[in-house]
Amino acid sequence: MGLVDLAYAAYARRLARRLDTTRTPRHVGVILDGNRRWARQAGADPSHGHRRGAGKIAEFLDWCGDVGVEVVTLWLLSTDNLERPSAELDQLFNIIGDTVDDLAATGRWRLHPVGALDLLPDATARRLKDAADRTADVDGLLVNVAVGYGGRREIIDAVRSVLAQHARLGTSIEALAETLDLQHIAEHLYTRGQPDPDLVIRTSGEQRLSGFLLWQSAHSEFYFCEALWPDFRRVDFLRALRAYAQRERRLGR
Repeated sequence: MGLVDLAYAAYARRLARRLDTTRTPRHVGVILDGNRRWARQAGADPSHGHRRGAGKIAEFLDWCGDVGVEVVTLWLLSTDNLERPSAELDQLFNIIGDTVDDLAATGRWRLHPVGALDLLPDATARRLKDAADRTADVDGLLVNVAVGYGGRREIIDAVRSVLAQHARLGTSIEALAETLDLQHIAEHLYTRGQPDPDLVIRTSGEQRLSGFLLWQSAHSEFYFCEALWPDFRRVDFLRALRAYAQRERRLGR
């Protein structure tokens, strides 16, 4: 380990000691951005960056578990990303499948796919569902794996689900319109039953949500980090937690 690494390790230990552990976020959402740029800077093809970024995930989940985070949502692939060239997408689907298989094999985390699985190749959708089935009884960190995810699509799917449910019950459109409220939608989101994200982290220096957890993030705190996802370090995560703990959360009040 070089001097720089030693210095960062010492700094991370100091940050960890000084964190306000009474203000740890229950749910952390992460936009894992920068894999392609990392590969470009390394003179490699995008799949190399995606593989490197995928290798960071288990380490990140360990950091979350160490501080008591209960839920993590990882945005691996958006609905917009599905417009990328097929050659890159095929590699990316394989990387995502391998990643969820590896995470499930540890038996340490409960995996929950979120997104429009019907937009994904059948093989990828099956691997996601299988990982969820294999980890359904794991008593550990809940990890939402967002693949083929878009915030607008999620809200549309939730509204469709509400309408379908009430059609089965024989509720008229007029009666539903009079009673429809926020809870109706929340109960049909991909993350139903989970706490909303307290903290959303985006790597790579981009300062926008791009539709990530559009409904759930109404009162989230945001932290934008310059590091590309493959270069994201524990010290970067601890800085995000420190920034979160220092904010006064009004929650609209």
